[in-house]
Amino acid sequence: YDTAYFGKWHLDGFHERNGRAAMHIIPPERRGGFRHWVGYENNNSQYDCWVHGGEGKDAFHYRLPEYETDALTGMLVDYIRGHKEEAFFAVLSVQPPHNPYIAPAETRRGYNAGSIRLRPNVPPVKSVEEQARRGLAGYYAMIENLDMNVGRVQQALEEAGIDRRTHVFFFSDHGDMHGSHGHYMKTSPYEESIRIPCILGGEGITYDGRRGGRHPVPFNHVDFAPTSLGLCGIDAPEWMEGTDYSGCRLASRPLPKEMPDSAFIQSVIPTMHGHSIDRPWRGIVTTDGWKYVCLPGVPWLMFNLNEDPYEFVNLAYNTVHRVMRKKLQDRLARWIAETGDEFPLPEV
Repeated sequence: YDTAYFGKWHLDGFHERNGRAAMHIIPPERRGGFRHWVGYENNNSQYDCWVHGGEGKDAFHYRLPEYETDALTGMLVDYIRGHKEEAFFAVLSVQPPHNPYIAPAETRRGYNAGSIRLRPNVPPVKSVEEQARRGLAGYYAMIENLDMNVGRVQQALEEAGIDRRTHVFFFSDHGDMHGSHGHYMKTSPYEESIRIPCILGGEGITYDGRRGGRHPVPFNHVDFAPTSLGLCGIDAPEWMEGTDYSGCRLASRPLPKEMPDSAFIQSVIPTMHGHSIDRPWRGIVTTDGWKYVCLPGVPWLMFNLNEDPYEFVNLAYNTVHRVMRKKLQDRLARWIAETGDEFPLPEV
């Protein structure tokens, strides 16, 4: 397989207090082993996005000539056209949709803050509603732009004649609160922040040994590696963490022998950015519809998502539910132990 990566990296540990991350050059040995790599550590300015790559006399660092998502998608499209005769693994990692909520004029003009419909759990507080509407107007315009660029990728695969033999993952690393519960942006364990899309498409037609539809599995970041291998007919090595869900897509692949009963969620080191949770937390979301989250030494949130999908009723301190709270905390404790994590759980 040839390998390529385009876009946001954000894995090199550079702190903005030391300068602008877009100007930080990631050493070649810390670029994940991709054969082709054009990226940046972090950048929150979609029209002033700088990328770098190469090494030695072939090193480069330049400002993208257009909106970030458009420019980076163009790189992937060119890569597809140049590699249609060989197997490849390619990643496109764009920052939008993300604050600041700035989108190209052609999509931005379609969204008016005053007409935005808010989620039911956005409190009826004027300042909260106004900020949520302003943010969402730009956010939705960014999503439309991203959708158009996904179409460009799909069209490139079709024109190259490889769309029926290319698996396509579409996912995000976090959501955005946009006023729900009075919160904004990320690092929150509420649904708006953590319940993100993970869509697997492309390749063969649905009825030709392919499984479609929704699968209620707790897919998490550690599952991408084993699932990607499984889609290529390769079993994950024993040392690799995560679950191979390729059987949810390919009838020729086995389903997991034991489906995970929950997903482990965590915020290890608070970013201390405005509108973010300013202390660490750990939690779980279970396949039977419960969520439980703790701050250090203190229960914080507990929701029955089956009957309360918007998380209005916090059951963490209700003794009626103490048996379930103990069950959820015991499972959370096992996740912490199994992953080598350290976190002071409360007494319950």
